[in-house]
Amino acid sequence: MKIRVAERIDAESIADIWNPVIRDTEATFNSVEKSEEDLRALIAGKRDSGLPVLVACDPAIAGFALCGQFRGGIGYARTMEHTIMLAPYARGKGMGRKLMAALEERARLKDIHSLIAGVSSANSSGVEFHRAIGYKEVARLPEVGFKFGNWYDLILLQKFL
Repeated sequence: MKIRVAERIDAESIADIWNPVIRDTEATFNSVEKSEEDLRALIAGKRDSGLPVLVACDPAIAGFALCGQFRGGIGYARTMEHTIMLAPYARGKGMGRKLMAALEERARLKDIHSLIAGVSSANSSGVEFHRAIGYKEVARLPEVGFKFGNWYDLILLQKFL
């Protein structure tokens, strides 16, 4: 498995991983699928920010990870929230750990102090994954996400780098 910086041409593969999660699960509260154009712009913007989208290849793209400022304003500039997703066939093989290690290393090089994971309470495997790699639950926001006619909590987990 190789981890590399995403290229604009990877937008389709990233959409193929992200959109089923948006469309079919409560792991994200978003219900608007990502277009290839949106993802090409995201890849370019992250690269310009110095914190690019990373992809795990085995040999095809099997997952991705990215981060961005947790909240707006200069006071939050060293706290990032991240997103990580793997194709179903890639889960449980260590790819997520390797992607997060690479993302965390890039964040450290940019003097980022901590990373935040915002995980749906419907995504217990996401919560357990983050705990297993050193994230601690710091907050639970009750019933802030609504999808498929149900309310879900948002669990915030944090890791100091």
